[in-house]
Amino acid sequence: EKISKKVIGQEEAKKVLSVALYNHYKKINAHKHTLEKSNILMIGPTGSGKTLLAKTLADILNIPFACVDATVYTEAGYVGEDVESMLLKLLQNADYNKERAQKGIIFIDEIDKVARKTENPSITRDVSGEGVQNSLLKIIEGSIVNIPPQGGRKHPYQEYITFDTTNVLFICAGAFEGINFVKKNTIGLNKTNQIEEQPELYSKLIKAGLIPELLGRLPIVVSLNKLELNDLKDILTKPENAILNQYQELLKMDNIDIEFSQDAIDAIARKALKQNTGARSLRSILEQFMLGVMFEIPQEKNKYKLVITKEMVLGEEKAKIKEKTGG
Repeated sequence: EKISKKVIGQEEAKKVLSVALYNHYKKINAHKHTLEKSNILMIGPTGSGKTLLAKTLADILNIPFACVDATVYTEAGYVGEDVESMLLKLLQNADYNKERAQKGIIFIDEIDKVARKTENPSITRDVSGEGVQNSLLKIIEGSIVNIPPQGGRKHPYQEYITFDTTNVLFICAGAFEGINFVKKNTIGLNKTNQIEEQPELYSKLIKAGLIPELLGRLPIVVSLNKLELNDLKDILTKPENAILNQYQELLKMDNIDIEFSQDAIDAIARKALKQNTGARSLRSILEQFMLGVMFEIPQEKNKYKLVITKEMVLGEEKAKIKEKTGG
């Protein structure tokens, strides 16, 4: 499976997202506008692969993809960006081919950071929380939207680009820290009996600050697990563009063959696990560690070898680049 070459673990989430995207584009291609759009809500800790999963699927299907951060938006008329500007980003990523962009995917990250402040509707303006969620409703459901061609604020004297969001798939994602949402990996919220079967999920999401109207437009809820030690070790070595392979390619340009011992890989993964930021911390740990190695690269164009050990990763021993003999 193509997606497994790039994304490690999260098998259930892969399955649900693959089916959701397949059904969505099957509906579009068959012009079945009577079928409702199945937008997605992804819940998972930071660094668990939410963005990577969505982007990888979009790449495989060759669909325009835009990743935006919910925290930059405010309710229309206030300092900050209007939510319509996310559509401009999708259009730009589709090389201004509007027909393609109108069948694209918008990934809205940090949706939990625009939570409303209380469970009850605000009587005062909550312009960066509930206000943003309300602004998203029309766009996510599907409508003709006017977007400013240069992005930023709308003003009365500019010409707008009209954009139909009917066939745009929206994936909202957030960590929702401190709340244990799902025992199963996936739950669908729909208009039949699913909400009644899982009232605790529905009420927890509302307590976390999602407004019911937005939640109703995100019928598929996918939960991602926290990455464990073995997952982190696999991420270092197994994907097509694995981080360790990238360093091997980089140092090969300087005639250095670099190897990482299993103990070193284990030590890097354990360090990352302690930092509690998922796969993101792997790169920062390696960047810090490899900085010293890169600084010491010999200028002569001989062939060299470097074996990274656990002691080097833990800072107990200095990395030594040795000249290869007979190579």
